[in-house]
Amino acid sequence: MARNARLSPKKKLVTDARAAIEACAVWNARLAARRLTQFLTDHMKASELSVAQFGLMAQIAAAADDSLGALAERSGLDPSTLSRNLQVLEREGLVEMAAGETDSRRRAVWLSEDGARRLETALAEWRKAHAELAALIDVGAVQRIAKATERLAEV
Repeated sequence: MARNARLSPKKKLVTDARAAIEACAVWNARLAARRLTQFLTDHMKASELSVAQFGLMAQIAAAADDSLGALAERSGLDPSTLSRNLQVLEREGLVEMAAGETDSRRRAVWLSEDGARRLETALAEWRKAHAELAALIDVGAVQRIAKATERLAEV
């Protein structure tokens, strides 16, 4: 009898852990993000850009506001992580950064000519990869999840 009593808490722990893994929004989002990232990484190798670099460069190209602060907000990156990522792109000659003309505390970022060319090439690969991805999963569901989590940034 004592032996069964000792096994019961472990069985409950296993059951509770499995339920948590199954239900946890963060765990499932991270798992999905890893799988999506790997899929795009495998399908966009010829662009020689990581998925993170591609996304950041696309954010830069699409933006009306070229400030680092606005880019950090749009990309969901903290300023120090954003700076490290941009420094790599700057070393590779893909982006340029400078202090603002009227406010030296404001830094701006834009694609270099080489960066714009690389992004155009990567976008062609991304379109093919994304079409294949869309045939496999509901990419609209992923977009809805991203949109639904915008509120969390405000909390």
